[in-house]
Amino acid sequence: MPHNQTLTAAALLTGAALLAALTMPVIAQRAPAPVPTRLTPEVLSLACAPTMVFETPPRPLRITGNQDSAIRASFAPGDLVTVNAGTENGIEVGQEYYVRRVQPAERREVSRDNPATIRTAGWIRIYAVDEKMSLATVTHACDSIETGDYLEPLVLPQPTPAVVTNVAAQRSNYGRVLVGADGRRAFGRDDYFIVNRGSDHGVTLGAQFVIYRDKEQAENFLFELGEAVAVDVRPETSTLQVTLSRDAFLEGDYVALRK
Repeated sequence: MPHNQTLTAAALLTGAALLAALTMPVIAQRAPAPVPTRLTPEVLSLACAPTMVFETPPRPLRITGNQDSAIRASFAPGDLVTVNAGTENGIEVGQEYYVRRVQPAERREVSRDNPATIRTAGWIRIYAVDEKMSLATVTHACDSIETGDYLEPLVLPQPTPAVVTNVAAQRSNYGRVLVGADGRRAFGRDDYFIVNRGSDHGVTLGAQFVIYRDKEQAENFLFELGEAVAVDVRPETSTLQVTLSRDAFLEGDYVALRK
C-alpha cells in the first residue's frame, strides 16, 4: 500500500475510535475507590455473624438500586448504591449502616414456628444526600449486597474473650444446634451457628459450650464433637463460634453450657 494511503487509513481509524469514545454512555456518578477497612479479621468476622429473630424486624431503610449505566441487583465494595431516605429522614454524609437480609426458614411470614436468620451482607457509608434519597458506597461485603436489603446503624462489635473454665457441661440443660447464615446446617472451626439457648437460660457473652452428638446407639455415651463460644446473646437464642471441632457440627446436635 502506498505511503499516503497508509496515512489516510490510519487517520480514518483514529477518527472512528475518537467518535466511538465520544458517543459511548457516560456513568452519571462514580463512587470513590474502596479503601481497606483497617479492622482486625476478628472484628470483621464477628460483624458478619448471623443472628435469629421470631418476627420480621423494622425495615424502613433499604437499598433500592444502583447508580450505574445498567440495572443490577447485587453489589460489591466500591459500588455506588441508592438508599430510599435522605435529609428528611436524618440521613447525613458519612453515616455508616449495616446491610442486612431476612432469611426465614420457610417462604412465609416470620413467626415463632418459622424463625428467620438475619444475614449481615456488609456495610455502607453515605456518600451524598438529597431530601428524599441518598447515595452510599459499599465499604465492606460479608456476602453480596442486594436490592431490597435493609439498613441498621453500624456499631462494630467488640471481641469478647472466652470465659475459660474447667467446669463440667450442664448435661441436664441440653440445647440444640439450629442453623447458620444462608441456611447452613454444617459447621467447622471458626464458623458461626445459632443455638436455642440464650440469656433466659443463663448464657452470657463469652460463655463456653460443649457440642455433642447422639449416635442413637443403646448403652453408649454421647460423642463429644468439640467446643464453641457465645459471641451474641439474645433472650432465647445465641450465636456461637466454633473454637474446637473434631468433626462437623450438624443441625440437631446437642449443646451444653459450661457453668
